[in-house]
Amino acid sequence: MSRTVLYPGSFDPVTNGHLDVLRQALNLADRVVVAIGIHAGKKPLFSYEERQSLIAGAIEQSEFSAEQSRVSIVGFSGLSVDAAIESDAQFMVRGLRDGTDLDYEMQLCGMNGAMMPQVGTVFLPASPAVRPITATLVRQIAGMKGDVSSFVPKHVADALSRKFQS
Repeated sequence: MSRTVLYPGSFDPVTNGHLDVLRQALNLADRVVVAIGIHAGKKPLFSYEERQSLIAGAIEQSEFSAEQSRVSIVGFSGLSVDAAIESDAQFMVRGLRDGTDLDYEMQLCGMNGAMMPQVGTVFLPASPAVRPITATLVRQIAGMKGDVSSFVPKHVADALSRKFQS
C-alpha cells in the first residue's frame, strides 16, 4: 500500500525550514502532496502560481531533487483535512520549531481529528539549523532590504528582492 502525506501551509515564501520538513516527510512516505493554502481573506506576497513555481524550483535545487517525482504541489482553499482526503493522504505533516508551535499544532490536530478521524497528523521537528526560520520573518527582513540568503534557496531570495524593488 502506498503511503501519502499532505504537507499544508502558506509557503509565502518557501523557506529552508519548509524544505527541511519536506525532506523528512519524503523519508516517511511514498508520496508527499505539498498543499498551498489559498484564502480569500489573506493577501499573500506571492500569488499561488508564484509559490508553486518557487516550491518546484526549490525541490529541483535541493539535495533530494532525485525524489521530485514523489512530490506534487496543489492548492486548496478550504480545510486542510478536506485537502488531505482529496489527495488520498493518510496523514498530514506539520513542522515544529518550538513549544509554541507544539501548543498550536496540538489544538489543530485535535480539531482535525474530530472532523476527520481517518486522517492522522505527524509532527516533524525542525532541524536545529532551520529552527528559527519563519516565512513571516523572511518577508519582513526582505522588505527592509535585509539579506535572507541563509534562510531561503537562492532563487527565492532573488524573487523576494525583485518583489520588494517594485
